[in-house]
Amino acid sequence: MADLEALAEALIKGDRDGVAELTRKALDAGVGPQQVLNDGLIAGMSVVGKRFKANEVYVPEVLIAARAMHGGMDVLKPALEEAGVEPLATVVLGTVKGDLHDIGKNLVGMMLSGGGLNVVDIGTDVPAEKFVESCQKEGAAVCAMSALLTTTMPQMTEVVKALKDAGVEVKTIIGGAPVTQEFAEEIGADAYAADAASATDVTKELIGAA
Repeated sequence: MADLEALAEALIKGDRDGVAELTRKALDAGVGPQQVLNDGLIAGMSVVGKRFKANEVYVPEVLIAARAMHGGMDVLKPALEEAGVEPLATVVLGTVKGDLHDIGKNLVGMMLSGGGLNVVDIGTDVPAEKFVESCQKEGAAVCAMSALLTTTMPQMTEVVKALKDAGVEVKTIIGGAPVTQEFAEEIGADAYAADAASATDVTKELIGAA
């Protein structure tokens, strides 16, 4: 039987080649792709997320683990598609208009991918209409917005309003250094995440997959 614990461990250590090899071995041994994803890659990434939340690891370690996870996903993706395994939901992710910060956004994207979600990253400096257009086009269940400047936070209000005005059925989640739970409530966003690790948990709660 393939050792999915070893796969999770290799991911936690950030061993991209090891993750790819153990993923391939698991599939060759007849383990279902969904099980490899859940008990190997997602299990490993959720440990990284918990350690990141507890300040036991930092951004560089998370980025290395996420890179390792992508190494496994490259091997796993064709098997998942063949087996008809769908991601939990699609999340459209971007930094709002006027804001070019992307490290936090990228981290959130990696954590969400590591949690079994399909992430469509639409970049930085994204105007409200592009959020609306992308959510409609991708059939997104969640729209995730980031802002690192107090001056760009009002753009989040614009996105929430534009989505509602366009009648897009999507949950909204916001985050970034100056953003707070109070601000989320004030602008009518569905949720707030304090950091990249929390973002996955909160997103899963929003779509009822927690």
